[in-house]
Order: sequence, then C-alpha cells, then structure tokens
Amino acid sequence: MKIISGGQTGADRAALDAAIELGISHGGWLPRGRTTEDGPLPLSYSLQELDSDRYRERTEKNVVESDGTMIVAFGPLTGGTSLTESLAVKHDRPCLILDFNEISMDEAVDAAVKWLEKNTILTLNVAGPRASGEPRIYKTVHHLLLAIDWDGITR
Repeated sequence: MKIISGGQTGADRAALDAAIELGISHGGWLPRGRTTEDGPLPLSYSLQELDSDRYRERTEKNVVESDGTMIVAFGPLTGGTSLTESLAVKHDRPCLILDFNEISMDEAVDAAVKWLEKNTILTLNVAGPRASGEPRIYKTVHHLLLAIDWDGITR
C-alpha cells in the first residue's frame, strides 16, 4: 500500500502525515521547487519534483500514477480539487468523492474501505482543498485515514 498526494497544505499534507504515522509508504509528485502555499515542502516528505512549476501537471501525474483518487471535501468541488476529479475521469481512474457536508465520519470510513477493496487500490492518491480554502480539511482527512483498518482491507 502507498498513499500519494501533491504535498499541498490541507488534504494533501494530512494524507502524507497519516501515511507516515501508519507506517504506510508515501510519495507523489509536486511542482519544481517543492512549492506549496506555506513555502517549500520539507525534504522529510518523500515526494518527487517535476521539471514544471505548474500545479496542473503535478495533479495529473498523481492521478495517472495511482490506482485511484480519493477526494475529501466540504461541499462542491472547486479549483484544483475539481480539476483532480476531471483528470480522474479523463484518465479513466477510479475516483471516490467524500463530501463531509453530506456524510458522517463513520459513513466515510465505510465508503472508503468498500471503494478501496472494490477497485483494488494499492497506490491511493488523496486530494482535497488547501488549508487556506478549508480550515477543517487537514483534521478531517487525517482522522479519516487513521480510522481505516488498512490491514483488514481485502485486495
């Protein structure tokens, strides 16, 4: 199992931190300069830099190099999160959207486990809004990923 993201603040960083805490391999791609909204992503995160500084290219590479993308949000998808969904559709990759305005944490965990099993996800791309756009997202994604019984998932 591996969890990847683009390293941005918010959902991306929560996914990486959860993977590290769980002892799950982590990685992903990010723009040249390790750019995020709060400065360069520390080297302690095992992400690879692209030659480009464009976020779109990073987003697409993470979608393509994963077995599926889990998007966590509060309400309708906007900006880069909406782009992530579009790229998953374009590349015919499984995509699960968990809208915490519509579901509880328990429902989200159950939906995530079923989706991970159904789609045989071994490399999971996690996406969602930046921390500046949704202050609740880091804690929500972190809690969600820590609540999943990763060893109990049948693939």
